[in-house]
Amino acid sequence: MKVVFHTTEGKRVEAEGSAGDSLLRVAQAAGMPLEGTCEGQMACSTCHVVVDAEWFDRLPEASEEEEDMLDLAAGVRRTSRLSCQIVLADGLDGLSVAIPAESHDMSRG
Repeated sequence: MKVVFHTTEGKRVEAEGSAGDSLLRVAQAAGMPLEGTCEGQMACSTCHVVVDAEWFDRLPEASEEEEDMLDLAAGVRRTSRLSCQIVLADGLDGLSVAIPAESHDMSRG
């Protein structure tokens, strides 16, 4: 299934994932600057993305723990989510998200 990332430079990057993949893993495979320091354990906010409004309500609701981590993220918006908590599933083909300007993968320099 297709996922569309919008970069801070205004580029549109299409990536492919499979049902059951986390959005974080798909983003990292596509070269997006999402660090995911805690490796999906929801102990950081370095995989923060902004989900396009038209897709936001199609996602399962964020848990209280995810909301707490988003409180620590820079540049949070109403449709912000942690990409490690978004699991690709039926109905999400074409999911569109923006990479916040504050995102920087420290492991890439």
